[in-house]
Amino acid sequence: MENNNILQNLFLKQFNESNAIAYNKAFVASDSDYNFQLLDNAYRLAGKYYAKLKIAIESNKCESEHCALELQQLKQLEEAPQASLGFLESVISELSVTEESSFDPNNDYRYAAANSVMTGKPGFSKTDGYQVYLDLLQNGSQQIVFMGPAFQPPLVINSSSLSALLDSDTSLVVSTPNIGNDMLRLLPETGLFMQEMINENKELKATAKISEEFVMKNTDGSFDYEIIDLGGGKGRNVLKFDIGKIEKKVTPFINAEVAGLMSSEQDVVAAWNVYISKDTSVMEDDQMVQNANAAGSSWLYEIDLPLSQDKKDIFAVKYKTYFMNNYVNEFTKNQTPTVKEDAAVFDLAEAKKAKAQKFLDDNNLN
Repeated sequence: MENNNILQNLFLKQFNESNAIAYNKAFVASDSDYNFQLLDNAYRLAGKYYAKLKIAIESNKCESEHCALELQQLKQLEEAPQASLGFLESVISELSVTEESSFDPNNDYRYAAANSVMTGKPGFSKTDGYQVYLDLLQNGSQQIVFMGPAFQPPLVINSSSLSALLDSDTSLVVSTPNIGNDMLRLLPETGLFMQEMINENKELKATAKISEEFVMKNTDGSFDYEIIDLGGGKGRNVLKFDIGKIEKKVTPFINAEVAGLMSSEQDVVAAWNVYISKDTSVMEDDQMVQNANAAGSSWLYEIDLPLSQDKKDIFAVKYKTYFMNNYVNEFTKNQTPTVKEDAAVFDLAEAKKAKAQKFLDDNNLN
């Protein structure tokens, strides 16, 4: 069963995307106040405090020795406005991740609610019971506090903590890696395709086919085909591929890709929850209202990080399966023969007779 956090995230996503509130007559008729006056409220008393510090320093009436504390606080106040702008910019940037189509609903739902408040979405105004405060703290850091119906408990983000996270390449709100783009980039690098199948941008051409090295052949060097039934007694040949050989070829490249992802374990968790865990197809992911998420088998950021070796191993195996099923198989399934004569539609009954006769001939059973 999906946990409450996921349900809250999915509800917020649906609420913001549904446009249903446009048909709420009470809302349309109401006067919604979105002016939270973050900077005005934060600096309302700052001027008086700044003047008090200046007077104390200039008259040498400081409480600390050599006015060290007062000089430090004065410097903090002078730098605070620019610091506030930088802090708010970082907060807004982090919260905006919640609007990405592949956003992992296992992130704290309060971030999605905070983004709705900061972007002025309908239903998240002061009139609706929401408040946002920017506080200047005595230690020189700042904090932003979100309060209201969706914030139980209130969401508090400290500027020093956020800065430390971002400086260490860690996100407050995890942006799910674009696994599709990563795998499309990886395909031409695997060695499955001849160089002429790759364009100048290192992308596969529209006509790209897997190298004949990986196509199964008979002992006489001819292609070994699988026959598919087209109905009406007709059939045609399709190429058979040595999947074991293909997997052996791509495995080192997959391992290198996974190792790169592992440099940010929170990215791995997001990729697992949104794409990898459930063995869904790319088409299924695209058709879902919310991209596939692991729900009951989710990895939780606050519990499963750092990842255990078992989880790393499971992720590597599933990543390879996802790559094979959704990207490699596109080039191995129902591929028509390159030999023109073998590509023609034929009578199934005749083909079965010919195949049986060939078996007899090859094994001297006539």
